[in-house]
This record gives sequence, structure tokens and C-alpha cells, in this order.
Amino acid sequence: MTNLYLTAVGLATPLGVGKGEVCENLINGSTAGLRLHDDYIKGSEVLLGEVTQPLPEMPAHLSTFDSRNCRMLILALQEIAAEVEATVQRFGRDRIAIVLGTSTSGLDEGEAAFSQRVKTGAWPDTFSYAQQETGSPAEFLAQYLGLDGVAYTIATACSSSGKAMAAGRRLIETGVCDAAIVGGCDTLCHLTVYGFNALEAVSKGRCNPSSVHRDGITIGEGATLFILTPDAGDIRFMGAGETSDAYHISAPHPQGDGARAAMEAALADAGLKSDQIAYLNLHGTATEHNDRAESHAVHAVFGPDLPCSSTKPMTGHMLGAAAGGEAAFLWLTLHPAYGNGRLPPHIWDGAVDPELAPLNLVPMGASTPLEKGSAMLSNSFAFSGSNIALILGRA
Repeated sequence: MTNLYLTAVGLATPLGVGKGEVCENLINGSTAGLRLHDDYIKGSEVLLGEVTQPLPEMPAHLSTFDSRNCRMLILALQEIAAEVEATVQRFGRDRIAIVLGTSTSGLDEGEAAFSQRVKTGAWPDTFSYAQQETGSPAEFLAQYLGLDGVAYTIATACSSSGKAMAAGRRLIETGVCDAAIVGGCDTLCHLTVYGFNALEAVSKGRCNPSSVHRDGITIGEGATLFILTPDAGDIRFMGAGETSDAYHISAPHPQGDGARAAMEAALADAGLKSDQIAYLNLHGTATEHNDRAESHAVHAVFGPDLPCSSTKPMTGHMLGAAAGGEAAFLWLTLHPAYGNGRLPPHIWDGAVDPELAPLNLVPMGASTPLEKGSAMLSNSFAFSGSNIALILGRA
């Protein structure tokens, strides 16, 4: 297996924009990026994780892609623009792949355009169907960067951007490309919020993972872009485990069989034993079934002592961008210049659910000693059992 490294990461999340800001807010347990909105669910307010920084303008020649989703990609890209250009110079424009994950793409622009058509009988002049196409994020980024290699988007709900990372690694290992830009982006839209609310899966306040009082997810948005390359860096992409258990259209297996298999596959892929993982980022959506299933799966693989936390009370569930964003949180936690072993805290009310298997949930201010080869794992589980576990480590 080729040693591959995540040499650069650009971030835009409800925790902030850029590695420094995101890392400090992550370690300090900030929930400032969650805000109440009264314009998503008629007659009620809902708490959402939002990126509030101004988004870049869309170049005129790419106006057909103009959406909040693609502008968020530009925002994340700005942080690593120099590294991207160096990678292009190193490998060539036709040898860099782009693989991104999303679930809604630019659907919010489609909703607004359709609403205007219903009212006036005409589509807005600025609307293009490409804005909401699932494949538009990767196609847009390829055109924006002038890259000629493979470019495609993966949409497997909450595991999308994690699967994009695994797919990018396969493209490099099979010789399709020499390096890849991987990650994902998802932005808030009314259909998503209404849909999860119709499933009675949206929390009445901030999500409360692992608690006996948990009542559903908080929805968020974000974008993450990595450069994946064989050139050595500080953080290595060590392993990925993917499963598709198809137990139920939306609920996980009660004992988390698919989740457990994904974590075991990731460990095998990385050549690690369970006691070599220093920290685990839980999928931790704060829904009744997910938290129970994941707790039993994690306990079965790692026992009760591994430090774990869900970061979703700080960002909301970033949906198709969640897996990539939470992999970036591992990157920051591992990196000697950023988290350096300081762990993201598990934000909850502390009310233990006796139906959950016991886990070592990270308190505020906790850290773990790191050394060469230290590894961490992040879980992302999607509807219909599309699961992925990612392992990153210090080079």
C-alpha cells in the first residue's frame, strides 16, 4: 500500500474559517456557530450550524455554477491556494484528480428559483440547473482550477466526503492520478431542514449526543478540502474501512454491526490494533438509534477506555461535508502546530443513558500524549448503512 499524506487542508465550518481559528474553537468547545433561524420551518425556530463569514464572488465565466455550495468551496480553497498551485507544478494539470462529497449541492438556489417560477411563471435569469446538480462541486472546482484530470462527486448522504477521501486514495494507488484534491461541501437548504423535521429527527435545541435526553440532530454546513499526495507531510492517511449493511432505509443495525465492521476494516487497512488508536471522533448525531448503535459498536472494538467525542454540538451535522470536516478535526488534533494532542470535548448534559454501552467521553481540557505514528479514527454513518471509518496518523 502506498504511503499517502494529507499535506494541506482548507476549512470553512461553523467553528470558523481556517485551521487556526477552527482548531482553537474546536478544542475550547465553542458553540457560537449555532444560531436560531425562524425562516426554515414554518411557525417555529430551529438551531442551525452556519458559516457566517462573507463568501467569495463567483468568477463571471463560471456563473452557471454560482451557488452557496460552490462559493463555500472557494472559501475553503483560499487557505491552500499556494499548496494547490505547487502540487499542479509538481504533477501537472492532467494528473491531479478531484473527488468531493455532497448531499444537497446547490439545492437551495434551485428551491428559490422554483419558488419564483411558481409565483411569476418564469425562471430567474440567473438560474442554471448546473447550480443544483449533484456533480457540480467537482466539475466547478476542476474548471475553477483549470485541472484536466478525473473529477467527480460522491453523494452517499452523511458518509459522502469520507468516501471521497477513500476514492481519491484508490485513484492514486491505481495510477489514475498522482495526487488528488478531496473533501466535500454541503450548505443549508430548506428541503434538508424540512425533511429531517418531517422525520422527527431535528433537535428542539442544541444536539445532545450520548445523553438520555437526546432528541435529534442539529443541522449544519461546511466545506473541507485536502491535498492528498505521496509526498511526505506531517499527517498520513493511514486507513479507511467502508461497509454497506443496508439494514434499514434510515435506521442503523441495533448493535451497530455495519459500524463495527467499518472500524475493523479501517484498522486492518492501516495495519493497526485497536489499542493503537489514541482518540475516536464519534458520528454522534444525538438521534436515539444512532447513538445507541454506535456506542455498542465502539465498545465492542475498543472497549470503554478510548477517549471519544462527538463534535456535532459545535458544528451541527454538516451532512455530506461531515465526514471530511471531522477528518480535518483529526488532522488538527494530531498536528504538532495546532492541536498537538489537545482533544475536542464532548459537549452534552452529562445525563447517562443506561441503554448505551459505556464510553470514555472527553471532558473539557483533556489531552493525550502523541508521538510518531500516533493514530486517530473518525466515524461517519449514513442512511441505508453507507458507513466509513477513517484513520489518520502522525507521519
